[in-house]
Amino acid sequence: MPKIEDVAKKAGVSVTTVSRVLNNRGYISQKTRDKVNQAIKELNYQPNEMARALFRRKSNMIGLIIPDVSHPFFSELTYHLEYYADQQGYKLLLCNSNRNVAKERQYIDMLKKNQVDAIIMGSAVLDVQHYLNLNLPIISFDRTIADDIPIVTSDNFMGGKLAARLLLGNGCQNPAYLCRGIDGPHHQALLASARAKGFEEEFLMAGTKPILFQLEANGEEDSEHENEIVRFLQQYPEVDGIFASSDFVAAEVLQACHRLKRSVPDEIKIIGYDDVKVASLVSPRLSTIRQPIREMSECSIDLIVKQINGEVVPQMNKFPVSLIERETTLSN
Repeated sequence: MPKIEDVAKKAGVSVTTVSRVLNNRGYISQKTRDKVNQAIKELNYQPNEMARALFRRKSNMIGLIIPDVSHPFFSELTYHLEYYADQQGYKLLLCNSNRNVAKERQYIDMLKKNQVDAIIMGSAVLDVQHYLNLNLPIISFDRTIADDIPIVTSDNFMGGKLAARLLLGNGCQNPAYLCRGIDGPHHQALLASARAKGFEEEFLMAGTKPILFQLEANGEEDSEHENEIVRFLQQYPEVDGIFASSDFVAAEVLQACHRLKRSVPDEIKIIGYDDVKVASLVSPRLSTIRQPIREMSECSIDLIVKQINGEVVPQMNKFPVSLIERETTLSN
């Protein structure tokens, strides 16, 4: 495997000159630049990216910490973030924390060692000081970490209100909001909690108090999640409309209704949140509140790159949501 010294010898220049060409540092004449590039091509020389990163003090890597890459929302989010990062010349270093404090701390240490240029936080169970001590550009996705860390989120409160209005318009008199519990000491910082507040406020104005039910977060098997929803529906047989905190939870509710032979949407109507692909793949297809994942991802990368370049960015970046009505709320 050729070394940088081999390139310098073939081009008839110093190692320092080759390094400057590779890192685009200092003045190099076009003639010299062409000689070096030709030598690199002929020798098929592959630069040591870590060494270049140390020289530039820049790795062109962005760390992404999410709670669960298998969750449909985070899977789609990661896909879009990677696309827009690549468009800006950056690569993502994916960290799947499982909302585990020890694991998240290990990932933070790993990101420091790999000298990432910035971090996107989609999971935060550690104390905020762990992130502030990194002295790196940070974007938080849908959760509050600190006053000076920019946030990208959707209008969760309005999403809850839109879901309530749809159920009210379809005659639901016994509504419920179901969310999957979040582990970790900082779960209160999740902006998604506003979905429940908007949903409850809209129903209270109509004279009805919805059931707000938090499902367990720590079930390892999908079947156990479904069993928990079955038990909820058996405990509250009068529920005729459910707003789920995500399309994934809504799909679990749909399966539980099938098991109990509760007809959807005739006996019970279901609305999810996110509008990920699973919403239109299940049967009946899910009505949902769409948050613009692609646009939010593009904004996140744009904010990160601007911070890396020393620009000041807005602290709150909130995106509007929209109602997508499908078969789980359309009565015959």
